[in-house]
Amino acid sequence: MAVAAAVHHRGYLTSKFRSSSPPSPPKIAAEIRGNTTPPPPISISTNPAHVNLRHLRELYAICNHSCHRFPTVDAAGRVEPVDPAKLHTAVSHSSVVVSAFTKPEFVTTQSSTPSNFIGVGGDWISRVAAPVTPENGRLIGFGRAVSDMGFTASIHDVMVHPALQGRGIGQMIVQRITRMLTSRDIYDIAALCNDDERLFFRECGFGYDVLGSTTMTYTRSASKNEPMISAGRRLLLVPPARGLTK
Repeated sequence: MAVAAAVHHRGYLTSKFRSSSPPSPPKIAAEIRGNTTPPPPISISTNPAHVNLRHLRELYAICNHSCHRFPTVDAAGRVEPVDPAKLHTAVSHSSVVVSAFTKPEFVTTQSSTPSNFIGVGGDWISRVAAPVTPENGRLIGFGRAVSDMGFTASIHDVMVHPALQGRGIGQMIVQRITRMLTSRDIYDIAALCNDDERLFFRECGFGYDVLGSTTMTYTRSASKNEPMISAGRRLLLVPPARGLTK
């Protein structure tokens, strides 16, 4: 799951929505259709220090989530791995980072049976009974927001481990993000949604922009004399040299 990133319930407040769907498989629809099974014990952290980038990259891969609006997708429908250096930069420059953890024992496989509930005796019971913390838990959900910390913000990369989607964890993440932003008197919170994500964000309290705003993407075509570079997904203009007159 992933939002815009996509993932499960809840997202940004009213703002701009885009109907074009990314190539990656829908991740939010399953959360909304879902599963009324309650979530396992969850620990929610807003401390960026609790984000292990290696574990976060693994979550991106498990959720088949890309940070790019136009990701490269292979024949199997898998998006390209997230660039670790860019991910570090993105997280470090995010205004709000929310991570969700649970005990590894609660992360299921395709079935509803916890994959690690094997064996006899009470050892697994004691492990499950201990409080979940970022230190003893497994990263199973994530979301972040970028803001000018004065007026506006946007939410990105909301995702939940596929084995735990449909249990409201994505909603918890978005609620925590919006709570942190609104506590700082920031209410203009945006979500870029594809068709599969709109229901999720509506369930999270988002709606169409009352001002009728439309998101526009920079698509300027280069002239024959303007150099282009390949960005993997698209051809982009080479930034102009500094100091040129406008």
